Amino acid sequence: MRALSVAARAYILCALLAAACCTLPALLPGAGTPWGTAALLAALYAACELLGRRPFLVSAVRVGAGSFFPVLLAAVLLLPPPAAALVAVPGALVGHVERRPRAVRRAWRAAQLALAAWCAAHVCVFLDGGASLGGGAAGPSAAPHFPYVLLPAGAAVLAFCLVLTALDGGILATAERLPVRTAWRGLLLRSVPPHCVQGLAGLMMAVLWRSPYGPLAALFVLLPMYISCWVFAQYHRERAAHQATIRALVQAVDIKDRYTRGHSERVGRASVMIARELGMEEDRIEVLRFAGILHDVGKLGVPTRLLRKDGPLTPEERRVIELHPEYGHEMVRGIGFLGEARAAILHHHERLDGSGYPYGLAGGQIPEFARVVAVADAFDAMTSTRSYRRARPVGTALRELERCAGTQFDPLMVAALARALARQGWHPQVTSDEQSGPRGNVPPTRTGDDPTPTVAASRHAHPGGPG
Repeated sequence: MRALSVAARAYILCALLAAACCTLPALLPGAGTPWGTAALLAALYAACELLGRRPFLVSAVRVGAGSFFPVLLAAVLLLPPPAAALVAVPGALVGHVERRPRAVRRAWRAAQLALAAWCAAHVCVFLDGGASLGGGAAGPSAAPHFPYVLLPAGAAVLAFCLVLTALDGGILATAERLPVRTAWRGLLLRSVPPHCVQGLAGLMMAVLWRSPYGPLAALFVLLPMYISCWVFAQYHRERAAHQATIRALVQAVDIKDRYTRGHSERVGRASVMIARELGMEEDRIEVLRFAGILHDVGKLGVPTRLLRKDGPLTPEERRVIELHPEYGHEMVRGIGFLGEARAAILHHHERLDGSGYPYGLAGGQIPEFARVVAVADAFDAMTSTRSYRRARPVGTALRELERCAGTQFDPLMVAALARALARQGWHPQVTSDEQSGPRGNVPPTRTGDDPTPTVAASRHAHPGGPG
């Protein structure tokens, strides 16, 4: 992980200070904190998070750390705001964290959940949620006031979701350096449905907690949550198997075509950079990443002697290589979750002016994903060292893309890549056969298997050639 920026450090520090201010009142003498309930809920949430670190649940927790939010939402309904905020801290500090630096990420998560719980509890207090729950001061036999209890509970869940979303967007903008205009896009819409489900479970926990049956009955509400975690884990194991299959295909291409080792992974990375600049939704970005990674998978159907030929290709050989988009499309057409990626694999060598292949599509006829991958493909081909030429500087490659924008490439995609590179730079980890290829004698220029624009020193005398 790259070092945190100054803005990210300041943002996290402010969140930690705000969380400390929210939780400290619960520790002051005379605060009247119901320590029995608070300690039980804090221990329960911490135990859930520790269990979430087990291998069979890790994939579910990685996808959404909200698997155990019903415990926190029950605390929001049952406790004063400072105590509700305090309940979130121990569990967040022991919860599963995959990426480094783990200590910073756990501290951030603790601050984020404490602030969300504090705000949600204040909303609940303002709407008199404690009285509408029944039990407690009203007596153990007092029933919750349905449907009135749904108003404070629903408002508290919405406040909890809004605070988490706002803080998530801020950390994406500062730590991940996403554009401010896109950092929060889509976060709320994706967060509200699962939080509503978890809010209902939290309300059931709170009602049972205050019922004559007590806290023990409230624990049974967590059983469906664990079942849902297991289902999520199964789904993500299957998805991981799909990704492993995709990676195996890419590795097979890299082994077969030594000129482009690592190219597919870098095209996937550049495609994601363009997509984020365009403000695409995260689910589409993931599919586009697959499109970039798999764009050359059709080379598995091309004879190896043609891919490794050092001299110029004959027209017949070029036509064989130009079949690789169709080969690739046939290979992946049965992989349902690829969606739009299949069209990108088929059409990533089409040109805006209609002179590309395999179908000669022009302008808006070319799928959006294919236009993104075409730019990413050409950019990496120009900036990677190959055995027949050295890598060109990023600035030179961008100027070449801009020169060909409007004829070969979509100007919108070229401009998006330029903006992303200006902010993030380009740091490829693999540069083809730079380490294992020949040093010294440079093979003759080839034609037809490089997507870069027409330049004299390119392996690509034909601007639409396979890459």
